[in-house]
Amino acid sequence: MGRASRYTLKDDPYSSHSVIVGWLGEGRGRRLLDVGAADGLLARLLTERGWKVTGLEADPVAAQAAAAHCERVVVADLDAGVPALEGEFDAIVCADVLEHLRDPAATLAALRRTLPASGEVVVSVPNVAHLWMRMSLLAGRFEYAERGILDRTHLRFFTRRTLAALVRGAGLRIARMTATPVPLYQVLSARWHGRPLAAVHALSAGAARALPGLLAYQFVVDARPDTPAAGEMLR
Repeated sequence: MGRASRYTLKDDPYSSHSVIVGWLGEGRGRRLLDVGAADGLLARLLTERGWKVTGLEADPVAAQAAAAHCERVVVADLDAGVPALEGEFDAIVCADVLEHLRDPAATLAALRRTLPASGEVVVSVPNVAHLWMRMSLLAGRFEYAERGILDRTHLRFFTRRTLAALVRGAGLRIARMTATPVPLYQVLSARWHGRPLAAVHALSAGAARALPGLLAYQFVVDARPDTPAAGEMLR
């Protein structure tokens, strides 16, 4: 019996995965590094859009599954350092991975060295300052779970401000940042899916973008190397 993956593709239009794929656009043969590729769910979409994907994954079983959707998969534990990689990458994706690392700052700085001046890094992390987390702390609760902001495998926690500091500390500037809502399609069973949920989800997405510090479930950042920042843009 095959091992069930603990990761799922978040394919609703307001999810971090949809934002990442939309921002990156068509690959046209350019090289992309998918950091924490897991089973290759995101790599599959990027490959279909013409990116030449190299995956980085610590779990050998997951890496084997990801190999079907990548040109190459490197099995490596990022807590032991970023492995030697061949050449530069036009784009690097760190989707839901930095929060799992002991030293995400060192990892992001090392990854930045594989970018050309025209490259980009797209990062998504959960927002520990979400309203639900604040209410839970007021109630004296900080309980880990199998998934979500307090996923029991998370080692680091980020707010909008600390994520921006992490990106800048790696020698990158933020070109754009957005907020995503609570992933209702993953939280609620399929019997609740339909037009009413779609309408509620759209309103939730708008609220998250209007009040990101309070209502963002995740932040997604598109960062570029070297050029001095002219100011951060949240949209």
